[in-house]
Amino acid sequence: MAAHAPMHFRWDVADGVATVTLDRPERKNPLTFDSYAELRETFRALRHADDVHAVVLTGAGGNFCSGGDVHEIIAPLVAMAAPDLLRFTRMTGDLVLAMRACPQPIVAAVDGVCAGAGAIMAMASDLRIGTARARTAFLFNRVGLAGCDMGACAMLPRLIGQGRASELLFTGRSMSGEEGERWGFFNRLVNPDDLLSEAKTTAAALTRGPTFANGITKTMLHQEWGMTIEQAIEAEAQAQALCMLTQDFRAAYHAFVAKEQPVFTGR
Repeated sequence: MAAHAPMHFRWDVADGVATVTLDRPERKNPLTFDSYAELRETFRALRHADDVHAVVLTGAGGNFCSGGDVHEIIAPLVAMAAPDLLRFTRMTGDLVLAMRACPQPIVAAVDGVCAGAGAIMAMASDLRIGTARARTAFLFNRVGLAGCDMGACAMLPRLIGQGRASELLFTGRSMSGEEGERWGFFNRLVNPDDLLSEAKTTAAALTRGPTFANGITKTMLHQEWGMTIEQAIEAEAQAQALCMLTQDFRAAYHAFVAKEQPVFTGR
């Protein structure tokens, strides 16, 4: 994926960490039909990437993402018929599915405006590092739409609880950075000047871990939402047995015996 060259956002790969930067700072990094599709295809491609072991998702210019571009998305949607609207909403949902299906942990670095589809992308990430000035808003109700967009009604309550999710989805109000950390949406808050470096440091630490096993952990975290406890325990037994066949598992054991730090290869 180092040679990947998207047209609608910045892409960089270094030491196993890919950085996706939404880069329309003059508009607070809104999404377009094309950027939605290109992001979806990028995360789909990551399922087959052996040179990327973690992803950082961020925005340029002190904001994360302002959601769908009012002029390039919202205006055309008003004129569309139902079949075209459904194709669009399914495509946006496919972005979330691609983010959840890629095995690499995704670290969202969230500063400033994080609204609409931007809030969804942050929600769909695995870890979220924010700033005190971050303002996260699931503002679909502000434009006459339901809060059930791109998986929000399924995922947000699992992150912050049913009552808090209901408040944000019914009102569309902004969640402050401090609220987001207190409620469990953000893993932690950092100074804006340190945000990207903190996110990359976190992602780099993940690449030094057992990356195959990390991918299994992400898969099981996602799949077990729809399982009974009996199904989850059996699925985890099978997943863990598979991980016990890896070189990483054997390396960790031998490093423990030798009182050394294990070196993981993702195999």
